[in-house]
Amino acid sequence: MSNTQRPVYTFRPMTSADVAAAHALSVQLKWPHRLEDWAMLQRVSQGFVAEDEGRLIGTAFTCPQGDYATIGLVIVSDEYQGQGIGRKLMELAIQACGSQTAMLNATLAGAPLYVSQGFVDFGHIQQHQGTVLPPAPTDLPSDERLRRLTEADRNDVIELANAGSGLDRHAVLNDLFESVEDVVGIERDGQLRAFALLRPFGRGRSIGPVVAENPEQAKHLIAVLLTQVSDAFVRMDIPSDSGLGPWLEEAGLKQVDTVAQMVRGTPPQASGGVHQFALVTQAIG
Repeated sequence: MSNTQRPVYTFRPMTSADVAAAHALSVQLKWPHRLEDWAMLQRVSQGFVAEDEGRLIGTAFTCPQGDYATIGLVIVSDEYQGQGIGRKLMELAIQACGSQTAMLNATLAGAPLYVSQGFVDFGHIQQHQGTVLPPAPTDLPSDERLRRLTEADRNDVIELANAGSGLDRHAVLNDLFESVEDVVGIERDGQLRAFALLRPFGRGRSIGPVVAENPEQAKHLIAVLLTQVSDAFVRMDIPSDSGLGPWLEEAGLKQVDTVAQMVRGTPPQASGGVHQFALVTQAIG
């Protein structure tokens, strides 16, 4: 092959048959995702893969969520870096957004590529994780009540999640509900005003999404869930302006990374007096 001739790679939509190979690729790169985490994203998203003679060497996902679509798990095998594969996968993911506004969470290494494709920063996400030292839940105001949520609360949870994130969470949360270990909420005047989900993810468990009116509600819900997983490994991805960072550090969940929230257009806006205090995942937002 001449020095000027570039290899020809295959780019195509991902199917469920690709999940195991995609998971193996992430393991090689020391990403924490389980096979089940990949399968979940493949169910609720449109995925793409890059192949070299049948070998999977790259991935990307577009997860439609109403007027927005989140792009995530853009991965290229180490030995194939610098050949334009990541850029091509990103182009496919952006095309899959259609008329939806594209969003993503970018590592420092990936940010220059995304800037060149029209993305701009609008915030930051802190990754917190570690072995839990459960804090004692603080008292709620007298007009608020904590309770465990059930299947009967699913629609209210999704409605609140939509308001807190500015995204349409129906597909994502309907899938997540099949694997959650616990969901807790705070009611006031018979109305659900905050909730938090505990579920298996990566090296242990994840708490997210968390939607609440204020940091005090969010901390109360998180503390309740953390007491169930004392000494377990837990991960949370939180907006840097959530007000939870120092408190999570005291609970054993140390900040290990920060990524940039990026969008091609106007960022989503929370509504209804609630905000998202923890993401589903960095890939989903």
